[in-house]
Amino acid sequence: MLVEDRTRQEQAGPAVRKRIQDSFDLQGLMSHLGARLAHIGPGRVHIVLPARPEVTQQHGHVHAGATSAIADSAGGYAALTLFDEDSEVLTVEYKINLLAPASGDHLEAIGTVLRSGRTLTVCQLEVYGVQADGARKLVANGQQTLIRVNRPAA
Repeated sequence: MLVEDRTRQEQAGPAVRKRIQDSFDLQGLMSHLGARLAHIGPGRVHIVLPARPEVTQQHGHVHAGATSAIADSAGGYAALTLFDEDSEVLTVEYKINLLAPASGDHLEAIGTVLRSGRTLTVCQLEVYGVQADGARKLVANGQQTLIRVNRPAA
């Protein structure tokens, strides 16, 4: 098996998966959009967004705002998988290229850590339109910089 394939399939440990899921569940926007976590691996997170009328623009494609939001969250959570439980992340900046109309049965955003540093982390962002038969088309890609911050005291 290629290293790339193994990385795509590797699951994070149970404690990391729980921490990521618990944090994701607190995101009002992801809940509002109907997004869900589909994969949590070390340095790699997938978020799925079902295509529904509530997330479309006037031509029936998934809105760029929804597309960008799931890409941003996928990258942020990918970075968080590599940090200890006392850390959080915030997006410093991201750039996204919308390559094709975002359509399909659902969108799948994939955030992958390119470099994790003590303070800054850089992630690759990809969003695919996925058809009901499994056919995939890259509809957006981008890059993101995140900053590690201390988790606020409870």
